[in-house]
Amino acid sequence: MKKLRIGIIGVGGIAQSRHIPAFLQLRDVCEITALSDVNIERARETAEKYNIPHVFEEYKELFSEVDAVCICTPNKFHADITVAAFEDGIHVLCEKPMALSAEECEAMIAASKKADKVLAIAYHYRFMKEAQAAKKAMEEVGTPLVVRVQGLRRRKVPGWGVFTNKDLQGGGSLIDYGCHLLDLALWLIGNPKHIAVSGTMYNTLSKMPNQVNQWGTFNHETFNVDDHVTAYVKFENGASMLFETSWAANIKVDQEHLSISGVDGGLSVFPFEFYTTKNGMLLNSQAAWLPGEENQGLPQAKNFIHACLGVEELIVKPEEALQVSQIIDCIYESGGTSI
Repeated sequence: MKKLRIGIIGVGGIAQSRHIPAFLQLRDVCEITALSDVNIERARETAEKYNIPHVFEEYKELFSEVDAVCICTPNKFHADITVAAFEDGIHVLCEKPMALSAEECEAMIAASKKADKVLAIAYHYRFMKEAQAAKKAMEEVGTPLVVRVQGLRRRKVPGWGVFTNKDLQGGGSLIDYGCHLLDLALWLIGNPKHIAVSGTMYNTLSKMPNQVNQWGTFNHETFNVDDHVTAYVKFENGASMLFETSWAANIKVDQEHLSISGVDGGLSVFPFEFYTTKNGMLLNSQAAWLPGEENQGLPQAKNFIHACLGVEELIVKPEEALQVSQIIDCIYESGGTSI
């Protein structure tokens, strides 16, 4: 089997903590041949650390050395880099969210189809063992009725990088963190068409002085993205979703919750449990996990590579990632653009 030559565009935290280590573990099917970053010194240090041969400041110069790229830049640049890669005949794994808007996502999909190349989006929650178990159990849940999603952090506004830069990221807690759980919930219920979306955004806590924040410092005076979002989504098949996400909220502890109630049963993803009735009883089931891979980055990278090599279907399809961005657009539009 031919080895896929991988290029990494943007060598910040997510590239070095997730994508580079994952690709390095798959040396039988791929090799990282090039890096690109606007911070050329950081790129050179990273290349030396991982023994990667080619380093570029301009990402287009990297294309001649690769068959596929992993895009780890701020959200603003996802669409432009993706389209440029497809124009050069290169496969793309793009970090989440897919882009700043659904319109940009559509342009990415069109370019992918024109080039006949793979476009994958790094919604890695789908690769968690709990998520995979929940997907298999959805047949026993039956027709989904109500979905409840909470991705809540008490005081964890990212104080590094550009996470609080609205121009570069497009938003805050929703587009950065909540998108993961929104994508997972949609995937589990089969991505039914959404027909109504209502949302409310807040950033009151992060605009207050004397911040208590567990993830670094940020300027409360210039903070202009969302730190807490609520939404209600209705679907064409009659299902509904109650959604909430935050970077900053006055709650007891961080919470990550996704549950689905269906006609035949129900489940909770974190931790994985299944609920039903049988033989006149209420039954609750829990998983007993076998030892296995706990890093979602590895199966995500493997799925992308195998899709590029034509031996496996993508688990995260771009049209599904587009729906996530469509709903995010609707929530932001519904909640207003004043913050």
